[in-house]
Amino acid sequence: MSSTEYSFPVAVSQLGEQDSRESQNARAVQWLLEQRGGSIVVVTPQKQFDSDILRRVAARPGVTHITWRGLFTGSLANHRVLYAWPDRKHLNDLWGADADALVVIEWGRAETATWIEDANPVRLLPGQTVQPRPQPAPVEAAEPLPNGVGEILEHIAAWAAGYDSGLKWNEEDKLKADMMNCPERWAPITVEQVRAKCRELKMRPNDIETITGFLERRKQGRRFNVRSTYRDFRFAQ
Repeated sequence: MSSTEYSFPVAVSQLGEQDSRESQNARAVQWLLEQRGGSIVVVTPQKQFDSDILRRVAARPGVTHITWRGLFTGSLANHRVLYAWPDRKHLNDLWGADADALVVIEWGRAETATWIEDANPVRLLPGQTVQPRPQPAPVEAAEPLPNGVGEILEHIAAWAAGYDSGLKWNEEDKLKADMMNCPERWAPITVEQVRAKCRELKMRPNDIETITGFLERRKQGRRFNVRSTYRDFRFAQ
């Protein structure tokens, strides 16, 4: 099961070959209008943007237009949402959204690739609608991560679940300190193994990005600044 689970219809409108941005926008609008639910919310990076189609939608009676600056996940609840050109961070921030339907207008595939893998949306392309991939049959649990890393991630997931905003700085410092103080623990662990375990634990996408980013940086030989309180910290083995 993916880390980003939506209980409502989700789609992404992607730019195709010999396509235009306005056609891409029109596909998103059409799909959203076909969905059942509450009033429409249009989300754009700024109030000013270049799209006649989206401007007309945002100007409709009963439609709410908000920007990234004024956005919080709760404002999407019980609405049909058109989210234009979000970057990776803003897509991660959709974790926990309770919309009636959501369509994302993709700007670049590098920004949406991880979200698409997790969210498994309907893909809107020129002349083609690609339905979500079937859910895989249940499989046996993956091999436990060695050296106690699986248990460490379970502890971190439990900590993060207790906060609305995810991991706190002190928890991040503990993880960074352990990665530096116990390099032999982390040496055989791949970034993808950690990502898969974090997804299995249903961690927030932003927290997954943080944790995998730490490990990737350590494998590149980089060091971390850790506050003195946790500089010598090690998770118990």
